Amino acid sequence: MHIEADLNYVIDTGETPIIYVDWPEEEHKARPPTYEAHRCLIENGRPHQNEFSLPTHGFTFLYHPSKVRNFYDADSITNVYDAEVAELIKSQTGASKVLVFDHTFRTANQTVANQNNTRGPVKAAHNDYTDRSARQRLRDILPTDEAEECLKRRFSIVQTWRPIRHPVQSEPLAICDGRTIPNRGFVPIQRRYSHRTAETYHISYHPDHLWYYFPDMTPDEVIVFKVFDSDHSKGVPFTAHTAFDDPNTPIDARRRESVESRALVLFE
Repeated sequence: MHIEADLNYVIDTGETPIIYVDWPEEEHKARPPTYEAHRCLIENGRPHQNEFSLPTHGFTFLYHPSKVRNFYDADSITNVYDAEVAELIKSQTGASKVLVFDHTFRTANQTVANQNNTRGPVKAAHNDYTDRSARQRLRDILPTDEAEECLKRRFSIVQTWRPIRHPVQSEPLAICDGRTIPNRGFVPIQRRYSHRTAETYHISYHPDHLWYYFPDMTPDEVIVFKVFDSDHSKGVPFTAHTAFDDPNTPIDARRRESVESRALVLFE
């Protein structure tokens, strides 16, 4: 069972796009990416939700209730949710150590966004790290000596995506089966902050892409997905994801609220 919806893919112009994030003084220097919409089939993943795995597909879908009641409370995130995410990712990967280092809250509800300093959904097919930026992120997080040792071994960056406050009625997340992403069509995009420069991959269209979504996701459900793996022999190294406009969204639907968490995953 599937739906049809437009997904936005980057156009490779041969130039590296540059985006300035929370740095208004420099925004005039931006070179934003250009996108084109493609009508895609997006499969309902719920009938197959027990079949997905990180090594095979690059993502998995799990029932995983959280003890956090207010995700906009910073203390609850630090004292409760960080540990929940770390344990979840550790159980899914067999890692020796998991360090949760970032949470991004998103909503298209402008009132909620203004109250909680959240960002809007990203409606473009992308992966949050490149080979270069993943290694740099590890160096940013760990002390120099430890980072250099970890770079000699396998490491990953794994993310989780969870609705908060209410089930998803609009702007759901679509995630691509990593096996269907060819080894080409990646456009690196620089994201320049005042204190660092990050780099993400945005994805060019390919007809082989197989997309899934999970209708009416609740806050007790979570998608776990790879965005980088230094050892490609361990299965799919990453996938792609995007928010999209579901054609079945009710007119009076609540705007989606979600939290996306990122973790450094270390192996012995």
